[in-house]
Amino acid sequence: MEVKNACVLLVEDHRDLAETTLDFLSGVGFETDYAGDGISALQLACSNRYDAIILDVMLPGLDGFEVCQRLRHEQGSDIPILMLTARDQLQDKLDGFRVGADDYLVKPFDMPELAARLVAMIRRQRGELAANKLQVSDLVLDMGTFEVSRANQPIQLSPTAFRILKILMRESPRLVMREALEQELWGDALPDSDALRSHLYKLRQAIDKPFTTPLLQTIPGQGFKIAPLR
Repeated sequence: MEVKNACVLLVEDHRDLAETTLDFLSGVGFETDYAGDGISALQLACSNRYDAIILDVMLPGLDGFEVCQRLRHEQGSDIPILMLTARDQLQDKLDGFRVGADDYLVKPFDMPELAARLVAMIRRQRGELAANKLQVSDLVLDMGTFEVSRANQPIQLSPTAFRILKILMRESPRLVMREALEQELWGDALPDSDALRSHLYKLRQAIDKPFTTPLLQTIPGQGFKIAPLR
């Protein structure tokens, strides 16, 4: 398998097929969890973090379309969802994609194809998440959610401090000249000469002061960078 530490939730009411699928997925390296109906699937998906969900369309309680729609539109979940159906009809596929499914597989299916589709979805999802994040040492900036953390501790920043940090982390470990930083922040409408110094002071207090290893470095007469001290 080409993804590491991937956990998959299988939602399937036919027990024999479920057991066969779970055995195969475990055998090729996936961690697995199981739900036999739509309500249980929602409860598990909302209380655990999965890398993908295999979701049968025909389920007792809530069908797969309803489960998918609730996860996407009520819970805001972005977990990749592969839907299974016994009917090879275009409308079923369109309905699945309409409610937020990422992929579709018609029963009966080959287990290696199922695994390959899961790997593709998970790799795509992880790539998209990674593309939205900047990381230097234990400092992480999420450009999608505008969240910053260090050593898994959330850090609150002003909008300007967030922009400064994003620029410095994007260029890390390279030095960002003071003039280039000011130009990217404010263009030609430069504020008071002490404004950048004030923002950098507050940024340093937020991301460095509570921790033992400083990351925000000032190079006198030149500029700034985010990098561990050597």
